[in-house]
Amino acid sequence: MIENTPKLFIPGPTEVDDRVRIAMAQRVIGHRTKEMTELYGGIVEKMQKLFNTDHYVFVFTSSGSAVMEGTIRNLAEKDVLHGACGAFSKRWYEMSLANEKNADLVWADWGKAVKPEMIADAMEKKKYELLAQIHNETSTGVKNPTDEIAKIAHENDTLIAIDTVSSLGGDMIDVNKYDVVIASSQKALALPPGLAVAIVSEEAMEKSKKTRNKGYYFDFVRMLKRFEKSQQHPTTPSVPLLYAMDVQLDIMLEEGMQARYERHLKMREIVHNWVKKRGFELFAEKGYESVTVTTITNTYGISIKELNEELVRRGLRISNGYGELKEKTFRIAHMGQLTPTDIMGLLDTIDEILEAKGVY
Repeated sequence: MIENTPKLFIPGPTEVDDRVRIAMAQRVIGHRTKEMTELYGGIVEKMQKLFNTDHYVFVFTSSGSAVMEGTIRNLAEKDVLHGACGAFSKRWYEMSLANEKNADLVWADWGKAVKPEMIADAMEKKKYELLAQIHNETSTGVKNPTDEIAKIAHENDTLIAIDTVSSLGGDMIDVNKYDVVIASSQKALALPPGLAVAIVSEEAMEKSKKTRNKGYYFDFVRMLKRFEKSQQHPTTPSVPLLYAMDVQLDIMLEEGMQARYERHLKMREIVHNWVKKRGFELFAEKGYESVTVTTITNTYGISIKELNEELVRRGLRISNGYGELKEKTFRIAHMGQLTPTDIMGLLDTIDEILEAKGVY
């Protein structure tokens, strides 16, 4: 058994409430039973209530990346436009290429946001079936203006799917403005890894019905048919993770999405104020900072690896920069079930470490 694991301030996986962990220890039920119908049907209903939508909700046993790829296969036979500004949104573009789609990329440089006019310019030149747009880029801490981008997509008769893997459940997102909203369990939803969510519009379902060669497991139509028949999955899901999601949704509903959003804003404010006070810099473009994760420029040139090793010895963990940003930046997640008190405790500990090293 792994013991003495540090408290996580990384952008996934995140901390899991003890009530959620205990729920996973229940006896497993059959996936073709009335108990499963009650469990999964209840989860879908709670998800729709939490995010104020009557769009279809599908919960897959998979990573968020898998549903990102599945969305491409459901909604595009040929032409896909990607709005990207970091490692994970670029990976979505690479998924389209791997599935032999005619994919084009609108790229905003590291730390910058994809602007609506960039998407509009690309759509003036070509007709697309699908716009795959990042909402919250975990590698750079950038939040993109997806509401405005969605308007442009729909004005051009193009479906829009957004990646909210690291923001849904923390940021305030009107899911009804999009055709597919994709999220993972292990980030702002504060669940263990292993589940992914797709919130799907009627227009997207109609497109999926007409799309060929979309595979089996992530077929939205197949998921809907089975749900309408029995409120179950076409294949066997992870029952313990569904137990966990059921309890976590109760926790989130009790808090309320507005209060949850305000808590996330407060945690971001604490981190941003610390960054400025200590002489670091925010990596994200001003006005486009993520609500759930802050990427910080390593202005002092310290060893992020060594800082994190010392934090782990003290029972805490943050994230180094991702990919080519490693050691150039570091990331502090303020998402899920973390509180302002947790964040202040982390920052005080970082101060102790850096002051002892004579950094400031």
